[in-house]
Amino acid sequence: MLPQPKAPSNRAVRGAVHRHEYLTRQGLLERAFTFAFRGLVYAQIWEDPEVDLEALAITPDAHVVTIASGGCNVLSYLTADPARITAVDLNTAHIALGKLKLAAARHLPDHAAFHRFFGQANRPENVAAYETHVRPHLDEPTRRYWEGRDLIGRRRIGGFKKGFYRKGLLGGFIGAAHLVAKLHGVDPRVMLEARSIEEQRAIFDRELAPVFDKRFVRWLTHQPASLFGLGIPPAQYEALAGDDPEGIAAVLRQRLEKLACDFALSDNYFAWQAFGRGYGEGPSAPLPPYLRPENHEAVRARVDRVEVRHANMCDYLDGMPDASLDRYILLDAQDWMTDAVLTRLWTAITRTAKPGARVLFRTAAAPTLLPGRVPDAILDRWDYRVEKSLDYTRRDRSAIYGGVHLYVLKG
Repeated sequence: MLPQPKAPSNRAVRGAVHRHEYLTRQGLLERAFTFAFRGLVYAQIWEDPEVDLEALAITPDAHVVTIASGGCNVLSYLTADPARITAVDLNTAHIALGKLKLAAARHLPDHAAFHRFFGQANRPENVAAYETHVRPHLDEPTRRYWEGRDLIGRRRIGGFKKGFYRKGLLGGFIGAAHLVAKLHGVDPRVMLEARSIEEQRAIFDRELAPVFDKRFVRWLTHQPASLFGLGIPPAQYEALAGDDPEGIAAVLRQRLEKLACDFALSDNYFAWQAFGRGYGEGPSAPLPPYLRPENHEAVRARVDRVEVRHANMCDYLDGMPDASLDRYILLDAQDWMTDAVLTRLWTAITRTAKPGARVLFRTAAAPTLLPGRVPDAILDRWDYRVEKSLDYTRRDRSAIYGGVHLYVLKG
């Protein structure tokens, strides 16, 4: 048996999340979050790559820098034919997942095998495909991770034969949400029976919306730890709750309503993940760009352009030359950051950005969080595309964020 991997280093995560003394309520919550964040959080990234691709306007000479997370958007960005993508992350499980996806895209024999592995992710053949086609091409830390054991002794790679999208903090959160709904007499899978937007609305109003009025659900959503499964640390919970902590259930209801009602199920794989816990079956099931058959050969041919690094975004940028980068994707990481870290980040972005460079990020609350927290001397060099940002927010099918924001370097 292979030696077990060491527990991932959480030092950088602690630096980003911990803001309060250990024995305060907020301090304990922050430390509970960083403990939960030690393993896999996102089996699938929850930012809409089609919104990203439109906002980023990636060109063939572009060097894209992004936070890796679940890795699927990194591969989806390859459909835009960038020159280079650097994906960084603090979470070693996400690093291992990203490297697994790259190796699988390159070495699995065809699209059918690739789709079975990541589109269905619940077939016994996937483990055999891993052993035969993928394992020989992984570096030692990545191989150790996937062949290591989880808390109850199962090999992690075995998740791909029993439903990988049920794994991780987010998968556990969705599973718990299904359980809570069923305890109140509602099966969230009923949403998938809808055949039109009108039916989606009717099912949501009749079945799911009333669950948010239940006393237990309102109590549960008022506990910051209840949203750890969404990857939301205490500081981001505060931003999501706003000035009225009693409104958190209403905020979550509103986001779920958008997911359930604003986009056709035939076009929204995020809804399938939330209500069906997978991408669905059959040739008409919606998929992220990297898993679509028409994109497979392009993705496969370009995977060598991707570098996955276990690194802090600020540290990576500090090591890059002036005016050397074109596109930056920060996900929602800035919601975690102190003013000092935000200033360090945007100082590095501004120094390394080429003229016309673009920065895309999301926030739990609706407004951009930069004014008043990053010095005006830095922000004045950037053009905040207000109307475009509002439009991207409206069209982001993942529906869990309050704002999607685009900044473009002037000149």
